[in-house]
Amino acid sequence: MSVDDSADEHTSPESGEARSRARGAWGDGFGMVATRSLQIIIVLVLTAGVVFGLRTLSTVFIPILLALILASTFWPVMRWLRNHRVPSALATVIVLLGILLILTGVGWLIVWAVRDEWDELSAQAQDGFTQVVEWVQTLPFAPSSEQISEWQDTVVDFVTSSQFGSGALAGVGAITSFVTGLVLLIVVLFFFLKDGPQIWRFLLRPFRGESLARAKRAGDKTVSTLGSYVRGTAAVAAVDAIGIGIGLFILGVPLALPLAALVFILAFIPIVGATVAGILAALVALVANGPLSAVLVVGVVVLVNQLEGNFLQPVLMGRALKLHSLVILLALTIGTVLSGVLGAILAVPIAAVAWGIIQVWDGPNLPAKPFRQRERERV
Repeated sequence: MSVDDSADEHTSPESGEARSRARGAWGDGFGMVATRSLQIIIVLVLTAGVVFGLRTLSTVFIPILLALILASTFWPVMRWLRNHRVPSALATVIVLLGILLILTGVGWLIVWAVRDEWDELSAQAQDGFTQVVEWVQTLPFAPSSEQISEWQDTVVDFVTSSQFGSGALAGVGAITSFVTGLVLLIVVLFFFLKDGPQIWRFLLRPFRGESLARAKRAGDKTVSTLGSYVRGTAAVAAVDAIGIGIGLFILGVPLALPLAALVFILAFIPIVGATVAGILAALVALVANGPLSAVLVVGVVVLVNQLEGNFLQPVLMGRALKLHSLVILLALTIGTVLSGVLGAILAVPIAAVAWGIIQVWDGPNLPAKPFRQRERERV
């Protein structure tokens, strides 16, 4: 007789019946609900802990994330230089200096275009908003002036609050913290460019078998998604700025250059950015040239956005990066609440990476099981 048989003989009927009742209690409908609820609570607690930790260490986390995005964006250039037998250190220095020059040049052009015209742009936008409010109050269903003033104060308080504005620097409000984050960004970007494959192979050491293959697929998808997203978004933003800027110039709208610069900046915030840019341009046109010009400006903005959504984005960013508008809005909301303006900019590429990993979870072209049927229906 085995030990297990002996143990079964000594098990009392009462204990076996108690275990059976316990299994039954957890196996019925209420038990399944309780089990799932407990699992959801554990996941939410872990997620909240991760978010809290990242926000606490934002001075470290955000530079690393930005370095990863920039390294993924310029990785094709780095690979091309290495394939042409350029030494790794020299190629890294070339690409890093190129990134710094591009970012500095774009920033200088934007500041140069907006700096001298900002006061006039702000004043005309406020005048345009006042005219719109006055027109709305003539409607039979218009809200009262007190309600409009209250809504305006609420929006202003939110935009100027610490919850919204502090996230733009996410922990680097002090100059010293900002410099620390910038230096860390440059150093991490240097090593990502120079030793990115070696760092990734080191991180893959704990994985074996199918887990190793899945981790490799996820890493490759992350790099390709981030790179394609940033390159595509920058190209689309440039086309939007040029197209809308030409339209404003033809319509004789003043401040066309600073408005085009703002279009380029806001284009990195999907959906919301284009809407804000269009509203701002229409308000300036309303004050300067009247209602007809404002309507034509809105038409130009809508036309450019339609060309972008139907032609540019599918070609430049690819089908894999196409997220549903609701997903984008939810990601933007979560990113804004957590990290303000910077969170709104980073939320969509992070969501695109998550969706890309789901698409290659079980194979190069095999999404995770819960998404397979949905993928077939979409195709």
